[in-house]
Amino acid sequence: MPESRAASTSSAHVLEKRRRRRAEILHAALTAFRENGYHTTTLDDIAERLGVRKTALYHYFPDKESILYECHRESLAEIERMIEEAQGRYDTPGGRLAYLIREHVRIMTEGLEGSPLAFEVPALSPERRAEIVAARDRYEGVLRDLIVQGIEAGEFREVDPKIAVFAMLGAINWIARWYRPDGPVHPPELGAQFADHLIGGLKCQPVP
Repeated sequence: MPESRAASTSSAHVLEKRRRRRAEILHAALTAFRENGYHTTTLDDIAERLGVRKTALYHYFPDKESILYECHRESLAEIERMIEEAQGRYDTPGGRLAYLIREHVRIMTEGLEGSPLAFEVPALSPERRAEIVAARDRYEGVLRDLIVQGIEAGEFREVDPKIAVFAMLGAINWIARWYRPDGPVHPPELGAQFADHLIGGLKCQPVP
């Protein structure tokens, strides 16, 4: 194997190993945040779950807030992806909205493992908090636009889109207060039920 190709392969291996380790740290942190709360969790707690010393974490994250920030960034990147997928997969506002609800529940339960990140935004520095809040506001805007489109298309009844979105996100975010990965309800079923209940409240009722 040529030297340049060998070096490239080695570099790719190192990057993949580092990516996996970062993912393991985030997974351990999310579990700790869910079980103990963000403010109570320490870097020692996270390191202990990984079977390493706290100093090993510094090769990937300088402090606990940086871990929280990265958890937010990854979840928001997932939301951006699911918005694009909703546009490509569904033709109606209701179909897109239901898909976003199902996927949002999946992110809360599988990606974030029920960790209450939505309630921990104030723990971020002002600059990071502003970034996360701006991204969250854009997502809320997408949901409101879908409700407006559904009303205009006659798919949804007349509601206040802002209040409707607050109700939806409040219900989904509250999953973090009661969801447990080892519980009886699995993510796909939970997402389907949330979509059914939340979209059902918007649909126009047939005239008797």
